[in-house]
Amino acid sequence: MTSEGNGLVAFQKAIGITFRDPALLQRALTHASYVNENAGLDWGDNERLEFLGDAVGDFVAAEYLYGRFPDWQEGQLTDVRADLVCAETLGRLAAQVGLGRALLLGRGEEQGGGRTRPALLSDVFEAFVGALYLDQGLQAVRSFLVPLLEPQLERLLAEALLRDAKSRLQEWSQGTLHATPTYVTVHEAGPDHAKQFTVQVLIQGLVYGEGLGRSKQAAEQAAATAALEAREVSPSTAEGAEPTEE
Repeated sequence: MTSEGNGLVAFQKAIGITFRDPALLQRALTHASYVNENAGLDWGDNERLEFLGDAVGDFVAAEYLYGRFPDWQEGQLTDVRADLVCAETLGRLAAQVGLGRALLLGRGEEQGGGRTRPALLSDVFEAFVGALYLDQGLQAVRSFLVPLLEPQLERLLAEALLRDAKSRLQEWSQGTLHATPTYVTVHEAGPDHAKQFTVQVLIQGLVYGEGLGRSKQAAEQAAATAALEAREVSPSTAEGAEPTEE
């Protein structure tokens, strides 16, 4: 068996999927640079499969979100689907399942770090999805893709919640207390390249939440999130909390 064949067997064993037609998997894992440097191959590159997998992956992600969030409108579904199937996310998933290691690359791409380049990994992930669809159908793609998308979706939702925490707290504070939150940095720790900040959010001089972060902005968002989660609780006084210099 050739080294390429050994690689296909090992990859299929690692991901727990056996292709009925190994040639489809071989093509999915073949970058154009490898074909260009190896004349006389019996198979081509993965670009056509990438085209197909892009459409199939979009459909499975859309179907998953449609069923998961029955109350969401089209705009919400479209935005989250775009994040779920963007190059960054698919590149992350490709690395997770080992596609980068299994990919057949030309020497130039190899030396240029192609195995870890998100755009290239995203392309091979789509090609793999296209090959799996042709080999075993849509349900096989669902079984492979949805468990990978679920934690990515939770990450995206958590990031969206965190990004929006300050604006939501301000809206609540101004509407309920007729006051705007302020943020004070009460502690800094660690070396310059890995600092940890502790920030408190104050409303009318009272502490409503505290958060940690690797930057002041992240710590402020964490403090706002804590305040939103605990705003039913009576705030503590802010006595002794002094802001540091920005």
